[in-house]
Formats: sequence, structure tokens, C-alpha cells
Amino acid sequence: MPGPLVVNDSVVIPETELAWRFSRSSGPGGQGVNTTDSRVELTFDVESSTALPPALKARALERLDGPTITIAASEYRSQLRNREAAEHRLAQRIREAIAPPPKRRRPTKPGRGAVERRIAAKKHRSDVKRLRRDP
Repeated sequence: MPGPLVVNDSVVIPETELAWRFSRSSGPGGQGVNTTDSRVELTFDVESSTALPPALKARALERLDGPTITIAASEYRSQLRNREAAEHRLAQRIREAIAPPPKRRRPTKPGRGAVERRIAAKKHRSDVKRLRRDP
């Protein structure tokens, strides 16, 4: 999977800024588990990256736990599939970190019709309960 990591339309991380580590995966896997380095660790240093503009870098550093992101993937038996999973998770994590903040909610009051419907429903419920009582 060599090549740049596409995060979104405007952010592409070059392959040189990604650090890969491979190791043996734990758990079941048959005969190949002791010989295959299928576990993948993908590390990206946000602080020293040239792929992110300064504003997005500041936003990402503010939202992330530290200046680097490390993703470990070992859920597949194949190193290639684990590499794909790690790249996908890293791209998703960066997308969430550089996303613009949500718009602030503007407080509003309920409309007159909504207030009238609410009060009519309360009166109806009150009448139902009143009619259930013994005379």
C-alpha cells in the first residue's frame, strides 16, 4: 500500500511522513502466526507534518491526545489487510481532528401553535383523569 494517504479533498499526507512498524500478532492464527509479522503499527507526527496547513494543524493538536497518532491493527491474518485497516483508521482520526467545529445552536422559543397544542394536550389528559374518578 505504498503511496500518499488521502485524508480528504484538500489534505494528502505523503508517504514519507508515515512510519510503519511490523510485529508478530498475538492470538490464534494457525501455523503462520509464529512466522508472519502481520501486526501493523502506523505512526504519524502531526506536529512536524508539512501536509497540514497551520490552522488545521493547530486544531488537530488541540483535539488530539498528543503530537503523534499511533494506530495498531492486528485484526486480520494478512499484513496487507492490517495495513489497509490502519491507513483507514488513521485517515478517519485525522478527518475528525481537523473537522470544523459544529455550528452553535441559536436558542429559540416555541411557536404559539406549539404552546397551544401542548396546553390542549395537558387539558385533555386532565379531563381523562378527572372522568375516571368516582363521583
